Amino acid sequence: MSLLTPCPERQLLHRRSIDVQVYARADGLYDVEAELKDSKTRDIPLAHGVRKAGDPVHDMLLHLVVDAQLNILSSSSQTRWMPYPGHCDQHGEAYGRLVGLNLLKGFRAEVKQRLAGVHGCTHLTELTQVLPTAVIQAFAGLVIDTREGSADGQPPFQLDRCHALRSDGAVVQTHYPRWYRGASARPDAQALPASSSS
Repeated sequence: MSLLTPCPERQLLHRRSIDVQVYARADGLYDVEAELKDSKTRDIPLAHGVRKAGDPVHDMLLHLVVDAQLNILSSSSQTRWMPYPGHCDQHGEAYGRLVGLNLLKGFRAEVKQRLAGVHGCTHLTELTQVLPTAVIQAFAGLVIDTREGSADGQPPFQLDRCHALRSDGAVVQTHYPRWYRGASARPDAQALPASSSS
């Protein structure tokens, strides 16, 4: 499917940017810094006065320390720009509840349990959802072996996690032949009903 052609007559109203940076530390751990910013192209009235066009409505930061197994060892947040100063930033150490979670093992469901609704900030909680894939991208080929798989004989983690890397597909057959399984081993094959002849 080709990308839609934008209307030639349009005006930008809102911009949300998400930036995730992952750093290798000297102690063998990793810093993850995730930032979310919202801004408008026009002045808007907020509870504490007018926010000028281009100034952030939201500017929020999550900082995690993770190990090579993607366990979260430390976590904190900072709200720098917000619509309700003195309120939006008063969620205390809510994002410290991420400590002990693993970015690859039920992370998104656990975040929902711990921080959904009034237990956290909508925007910071939403920002957590991009962390697993961003950290995996940082670790791919350096911390995680994306070619040979794990030491216990498991295939590379990325196989069967998207349509291009399905174990019965051409990409796996060409680039990961050891792990190619053909159509009969497709992960969803068992879920498909058997065809009946009538």
